[in-house]
Amino acid sequence: MPTDCIFCKIIAKEIPSDVVYADEYVTAFRDIQPAAPTHILIVPNKHIASINDLTEADAHLLGKMNFAAKQIAKAEGVDESGYRLIINTGADAGQIVFHIHMHLLAGKKLGRLG
Repeated sequence: MPTDCIFCKIIAKEIPSDVVYADEYVTAFRDIQPAAPTHILIVPNKHIASINDLTEADAHLLGKMNFAAKQIAKAEGVDESGYRLIINTGADAGQIVFHIHMHLLAGKKLGRLG
């Protein structure tokens, strides 16, 4: 675990956060600068900087993240109305923290992309 990764520190409970889901593979917590009424970050517990650093051995973690997203959406009451999942990869895509993370956005009409 890199000592300077804020998400690794949240997973290790070194930094307080509003955790909404955690298991042996994934931790999810509310974004401190929400872009929607429901804005939750879903991260693998293993530090992987970006999708570009994902190995075949770690590919199952993306499935775990998606399954956690489904469970979180239901718990948050947004599974029926809809939610958006976003993974930014690299600086040009808007990735700021270099630890793979998925944004779950919901709670309002999000509009079209592009």
